[in-house]
Amino acid sequence: MGFPDTFKALSDPARREILLMLRNGRLSAGQIAEKFDMTNATISYHLTQLKKADLVSESRQKNFVYYELNISVFEELMLWLSQFKGKDETDEE
Repeated sequence: MGFPDTFKALSDPARREILLMLRNGRLSAGQIAEKFDMTNATISYHLTQLKKADLVSESRQKNFVYYELNISVFEELMLWLSQFKGKDETDEE
């Protein structure tokens, strides 16, 4: 995973909203598009950026493309971010 692609993907409010939608499970591109006042091409662009950052994966089932969160990337990101939290009294020095 490349952090530059991840942070670039996370910088857009529409992409963050898509990620929040996917936390409850996989959705088709059409289900995602229904929630936005954007063209299908714009939704496709946002989904491509999320895939490029490995934040979502896609699977095809018949005529539908489904997207779901790539939890391992979020776990890696959280682990990396956790190193910036200050030490508390229970941390060893």
